[in-house]
Amino acid sequence: MSANPPDSETDGDLWVFGYGSLMWKPGFEFLEQVPARLIGEHRALCVYSFDHRGTPEKPGLVLGLDRGGACRGIAFRVAARLRHDTIAYLRAREQTTNVYREVMRSVWLENAARDRVSALAYVVDRGHVQYAGRLSLAEQLRLVQQGHGRSGNNRDYVLSTVASIEKQGFRDQPLHQLAVMLHDSGMTLHRDARAADGLDQA
Repeated sequence: MSANPPDSETDGDLWVFGYGSLMWKPGFEFLEQVPARLIGEHRALCVYSFDHRGTPEKPGLVLGLDRGGACRGIAFRVAARLRHDTIAYLRAREQTTNVYREVMRSVWLENAARDRVSALAYVVDRGHVQYAGRLSLAEQLRLVQQGHGRSGNNRDYVLSTVASIEKQGFRDQPLHQLAVMLHDSGMTLHRDARAADGLDQA
């Protein structure tokens, strides 16, 4: 891990590692995107969302990089001339409550050369009040179902992330389990609504 902030380096392109919503909605201009792997942290729904996908009164649940394991995601290469603007954008998006630590990490690109690059990544701050730790699937489901913030509902966030992971050709078992539960609960609500309206009656 590099202690240097990403904007302390002024030369060369910037790499950004996306593992959640950045994979399907980066929001910044980039030159290329490459499947990549980060070693030492794993993707987890471990952050209470008070802003984008929830509120302090009714928190949602979003992803963070948490200690241990590895994480597959996408590395985005940003032109050097856009380095500072991109970092400013990401800080405004990711750091509204400062729940993440902004770090430079080594990631391995899944390209022909298996290159290693230093990429900007957002790792959860375990000492922050929004750090949720390891939650049961039932509790994750409850939080995601209730979560709604300025970027939309929490359910869409989870399902969009799962769809992005599948598009890359791999699975994230805990997230996929939750997606199945969200789908099943959505079908149940739909059936209940139809029954209440008398639409399922012969």
